[in-house]
Amino acid sequence: MQELTPEIIALLGLASVIAGFIDAIAGGGGLISLPALLSVGLNPVAAIATNKVQGSVGTASALWNFWRKGRVDFRLIRWPLILVGVGAGLGAFAVTLVDSRWLMILLPVLLIGIALYFLFGPKASDEDAHARLTPLAYAFVAGGIGFYDGFFGPGTGSFFALSLVMLLGMGLTRATAHTKALNLMSNVVGIVVLAVGGHVVWTLAGIMAVGQFVGGRMGSHAAMRFGPRLIRPLLVIISLAITARLLSDPANPLRVMVTGWLS
Repeated sequence: MQELTPEIIALLGLASVIAGFIDAIAGGGGLISLPALLSVGLNPVAAIATNKVQGSVGTASALWNFWRKGRVDFRLIRWPLILVGVGAGLGAFAVTLVDSRWLMILLPVLLIGIALYFLFGPKASDEDAHARLTPLAYAFVAGGIGFYDGFFGPGTGSFFALSLVMLLGMGLTRATAHTKALNLMSNVVGIVVLAVGGHVVWTLAGIMAVGQFVGGRMGSHAAMRFGPRLIRPLLVIISLAITARLLSDPANPLRVMVTGWLS
């Protein structure tokens, strides 16, 4: 890791503020904070672990703001929260045993599907709709997303938001608020697993946590003020940006597969 000069501290601080702002609204702040951590010389595992810690502070900041404004009903999602924690723990354990490369093929397809849904599907508003599942039944869906977050991670916020809109009938701003609670649970469990393995660089996590706190507060205020007008396009942009970031890797299995077909 490079020496922590004032320039590096300023870079990480600014990146964390921007990441926290984006994450509070649509998820995907890791697209900014993770490359920033890698740029100062962290190995990928340490960068991912440290990113989870500082990102959790931003998520907690946004969640606190949503909760204070009455946008989060913890009783409604108590079972989803429990199963998200269980799923994240199992996912974090499973990643040490199973090759995750097949997810690199499936994930871009899923993210493009989410982007297309919010772009061309029924217009998501702030009005709650009829729930297709009970909170207990939805808990198993949330647990599956939690498993994915512990196992891999990118796009988790988009998956939670989409499932809350489609399956629990939440309006988009309310779904965004509850996404923070579910995502925080999966992140905390993942942090415990990674911290036990000694992968977290606590100094950098502390520096970026300050920026994440500020960005998370700003982003949650913006989400509540502008609602679907801001959340919907950002969900589309973030989903496509994560897809582009994944496919930019020449070793991505889906990219290799498509290149093989075209050659």
